[in-house]
Amino acid sequence: MNTLSHESCWVVTDGAAGNRRQALALAEALTPSIREIIVQLRAPWSWLAPRNLPGARLALGRNEDSLLPPWPKLAIGCGRQAAWTTRQIRRWSGGRCLTVQILDPRIDPAHWDLVVTPRHDGLHGDNVLHSLGSLNPIDDAWLADGRDAFVQFAMLPRPRLGVLIGGDRHGTPFDPAEADAFLAAIRTRHALDGGSVLVAVSRRTPAAILPRIREAFAGLPGMVWTGSADGANPYPGILGWADRLVVTPDSVNMLSEACATGCPVHTTVPASLRGKLARFHDELRAAGLLHDIDANTPATQAPLRETAVIAKEVARHLGLG
Repeated sequence: MNTLSHESCWVVTDGAAGNRRQALALAEALTPSIREIIVQLRAPWSWLAPRNLPGARLALGRNEDSLLPPWPKLAIGCGRQAAWTTRQIRRWSGGRCLTVQILDPRIDPAHWDLVVTPRHDGLHGDNVLHSLGSLNPIDDAWLADGRDAFVQFAMLPRPRLGVLIGGDRHGTPFDPAEADAFLAAIRTRHALDGGSVLVAVSRRTPAAILPRIREAFAGLPGMVWTGSADGANPYPGILGWADRLVVTPDSVNMLSEACATGCPVHTTVPASLRGKLARFHDELRAAGLLHDIDANTPATQAPLRETAVIAKEVARHLGLG
């Protein structure tokens, strides 16, 4: 018989920043005892994950030794490769390890004990929990840490306009014309409000766009971060110090995290916005959390903080102490 380990929770992802962030946020809201496992499946298992193929252990390659008993009480995964892995852990442990999968696994959710997915994914089931946005660790303490790490931003003139720039998304390239329109709209907003700008790109921002970003904000008070050559990533400081945030429309994670701060959040609405992403925008707007880039808003808004609520629901559904 396999026994439960003293590590109460394994966090399984493919190492992608957005997947790690969600899975770790949920795990940390449930327990301090966490082990993180990065899985890179071999082909052909990676192509079809989380669907099963024969010879599951062969799919793990170098990861095989990291997925052996004693099993934890709980395994949390995020992303397709993690979904394959948490599905196998549930089977290999004979159900003794409870499994939670974040994001729509695109197969029957009954293969996991719980699935946590945004409402705009449209997944339903007796073991499916819904959030509005993506899970994240942002709360008052996290924002205070971000301010402490970037105290120099306190000297910049207010209002401080935080600008978060994404990029290519699920095979849809970051349109240069839409990027130019976004940057021009921010310049217009700054011209009306004054103050300073705090700009950060993401890992998905195409390199070809970076010179346009630097040029767009040249001469304005503040800072522009386009990569490690510019120093430490100021993302926590931007979220902590911004009086207003503008986010490109492509990123569910960045929009969710911006909305968790409690300051007004704005975006543009390109013609390419459709499907699940369009539904997500509509839900944020209906909740009063997302606004057009030129909208007048109150200085603060109710923060979108769902991780603690989802963690309580996970604990209740799975009978965790």
